[in-house]
Amino acid sequence: MNTPSQTSTVDEAVRAFAAEVTYWRETNGLDKKALADQMGFDPSYVSHIESRRHKPTEDFARKADVALNAGHAIVRRWREYEVARKRMPRPSGDLAPAPTLSYPGVDLVVEHDAARLDYDGSTYRPTMRRLVRNTGTEPITRYLIRVSVDRYPSQPDRSKIHYRQNPLTWDELGLSATCQDEPMRWEVKHDMDSCKEAWLLFENDNGKFPLYPGQSVWITYNYSVGDNKWGHWFQRAVRLPTQRLEVQLAFPSALDPVVWGTETSMTADARPIPTAPTQHEEGDVAVFAWNTTHPPLHTRYRMEWRFRSQPENTAQGREFS
Repeated sequence: MNTPSQTSTVDEAVRAFAAEVTYWRETNGLDKKALADQMGFDPSYVSHIESRRHKPTEDFARKADVALNAGHAIVRRWREYEVARKRMPRPSGDLAPAPTLSYPGVDLVVEHDAARLDYDGSTYRPTMRRLVRNTGTEPITRYLIRVSVDRYPSQPDRSKIHYRQNPLTWDELGLSATCQDEPMRWEVKHDMDSCKEAWLLFENDNGKFPLYPGQSVWITYNYSVGDNKWGHWFQRAVRLPTQRLEVQLAFPSALDPVVWGTETSMTADARPIPTAPTQHEEGDVAVFAWNTTHPPLHTRYRMEWRFRSQPENTAQGREFS
């Protein structure tokens, strides 16, 4: 007989595999049929994998990894599923309907938080993607996001003066957001010189699409900030229960970047992140990646970098959430 913890482990592995495939497919700009055609599968198969109606297979994982240039990320998710599956003497049937974990009193859970930060030498362009699940009992109609910058974190007075003279503006941010393929409206919650908050609304000119109980959807939003208001660090704060957190930083290789990170919790001062970021090349861009699973609530992960080919400037930074 399967124990609840064993079932949750398999359910979680299936859900993580599906999320990984969706992430890399959308990152490559492919719809489900296009990916299926590249892999030689029936057009409906990718849809069944992503909706968790089909279980992960090695053949699918390896072909998807090659087609999407995922760097073995999809294969690793399949291996995690296999490990979880083999721990269960009697695999359960349909794994799709139930949430993977229970969070009493919480209405929204982040199943996969993936962020990529691209820098072209003058402008930072973050793209945040989150697979969110409604674990409550009522439809959800909006999602809060925050952008907070601090160019001189060790000199608060200097930062205040800088942003008073050079405030961050909504126009320069150029915020845009989608839910699956649907554009999302947004409205301002707070507008300060160095901090912006906005509600992403589950609606657009064509209608409303609330997130109903039990549903999971990908939310994607992006914006731009010049490096005169950004800096060489940013911070992710875990404000909602999160099952997987992933960050990628993409810098011109010519800058000779080096990246490190720290984590801070409510019970511990800053310490190095438990694993080192990995690095790979995408043409003339150096990409650093780091991820963790089930980060504790209220933990802050701060990634920092410097460009060894340029003189060091005063420490700068910002936070996105």
